[in-house]
Formats: sequence, structure tokens, C-alpha cells
Amino acid sequence: MNESTKVAAAQASPFFLDRNKTIDKACDLIEQAGSAKAKLLVFPEAFISGYPDWIWLLPNSKSRELDPLYTELVENAVSIPDSSTRKLCEAAKKARVYVIIGMNELNTESSNSSLYNTILFIDANGNISGKHRKLIPTGGERLIWAQGDGSTLDAFDTGFGKLSGLICWENYMPLARHAIYSMGTQILASPTWDKSPNWISSLQYIAREGGLFVINCCMAFKKEDIPDRYEFKKLYPADRHWINTGNSCIINPKGEIIAGPLEAKEEILYADLDLNLITSCKRMFDAAGHYARPDVFKFSINRVPNNNIDPS
Repeated sequence: MNESTKVAAAQASPFFLDRNKTIDKACDLIEQAGSAKAKLLVFPEAFISGYPDWIWLLPNSKSRELDPLYTELVENAVSIPDSSTRKLCEAAKKARVYVIIGMNELNTESSNSSLYNTILFIDANGNISGKHRKLIPTGGERLIWAQGDGSTLDAFDTGFGKLSGLICWENYMPLARHAIYSMGTQILASPTWDKSPNWISSLQYIAREGGLFVINCCMAFKKEDIPDRYEFKKLYPADRHWINTGNSCIINPKGEIIAGPLEAKEEILYADLDLNLITSCKRMFDAAGHYARPDVFKFSINRVPNNNIDPS
């Protein structure tokens, strides 16, 4: 582990509710990261094809407005695998970049009409390593996304470190964090919609607690990024320009911000990670090692997929 690893966070906006254009943009960003010699590129939460911010503006009683928005979100969702994931895999392979990308994922194992908030893991050979579905959507998000399950809690060997991901506020879940610590995670991708100072300070704590690097990636998203044909756009204050300013950053195991926060612009953020720092930080405190006390605390993960149909 003597070599440093260059990683990146793509603070970018999608083409709102346009899967094909957003996939093309993602492929361009992957190519850029590869040209910069990054080994890993992390995208924001729900990048394909946009975070459904209308959930914070429209009450659930507004079916006339909500039904067509949800229908369009489903129409622009991703199935894993499909033609969209194949394009992403081809771009990752060509650029030799490991990619983690947020998306609205269709529940193809069942009704094809419900959505998960998912991050997809693609290795540098263009293969899908796995996916993770957000365990608990927060607040109004529960009107859009179904709950994930423990079968998608995982960590992946990459050749440059062990990689895992938790989406937005599931990073606040102590047992979810302990799960990924126990898997030996060295680099935690945290795609998010949260841009707040409290969020960033929480991730600094998580980096210290887990003794790992955290890549916090959020959208930089302007009101003008929403086409005028969407009526809910009028519910934002007239003088509001930014819906989300991003504040993506990269944090080391000491809890120090080593890149960013990047505010109010689209840009790829880079940092060089020295994984030896993980070992030195865990000398005094290792949450899943000498501090775990398995003789006192018992921990397990239900890894059985929560399917509607019993596969047996």
C-alpha cells in the first residue's frame, strides 16, 4: 500500500428526467476522470436521471401533479442490467476507471413499477461488481423509493483498496456503518443530496470512527436545470438560483477534508489517497477490530433478499 490512489467525485447535474442524455454526460465525465488518471469516480445520489425534489414541495394529496411526475421518473429509471448500464460499463472499461453512480432503479424482479434509490458499482474492466439499494428513504423520499435490504450491503476489492457505499442519511445508521466497517472498507462512497455543514461534519466523524476515506458527492443543481414544462418549478422562490450547491468533498481517516468542499459549480473533484494512513489511524481505535468486543456485542446482517416471490 505504498502507492497513492487518485480518486474523484463528479459534482455535476443530470439532464433532468432524461436518462439517455444523462448517461451520455456520465460517460463523458468518466472519460475525463480517466484522462486525469483517476482510479475511482463517484457520482451523486440519484444522478440518473435526477433527484425528485418535488417531494419537498408537493403534498401527497396532489395526485394530478404527482402521478405524471412519478410515471416519467419510472420511464427514465434504469434496470440492472440494461442498455444504459452497458454504456456505462463500456465507458468505465475504456477509461480504466472504477465507477460508482447513483440512479433510480426499477424493481425488475417484481412489478416493474416501483423504484429503488440505488448506487451501481462498475469495475475498471467494465464489469458490474454489484449494487446497493438505499435501506431507508428519508421523509418525503418514502413516497418515491422502496426500502432496500441487507443483500446489497457489501464491500468490493478493487486492487487499490476495499470499497463500499452508503447513500445519504443511511450513513447516519450506526449498524449500517458497523456493517461496512466489519467488511474491511477502506474507501466509503457517500453519494448524497445533503449539502449542509452538519452533514459534512458528520462525515468527518464517520471517517474518524471507521478509520477510512470518505468520498462525499452531491449534485450541483440549478433551478434552470429543470425544464419549464414542469409546473412544480414555479413553487421555488422567484429569486432562488441554486436548488443544491453541492459541497462535495473528500475526507481522510483523521477526519480532515483533503479536497473541497466544492460549492455552486459543476466540476470533478480529485484527491490522492494514501491507504497507509488507515493503518496508522487504527492503531489506537479500530471500530471493527480491537475495539469491537464481540464477546460483549453480537452483530449480524440479514443477507436474504426481500423478494415478493420465494425463489425456491
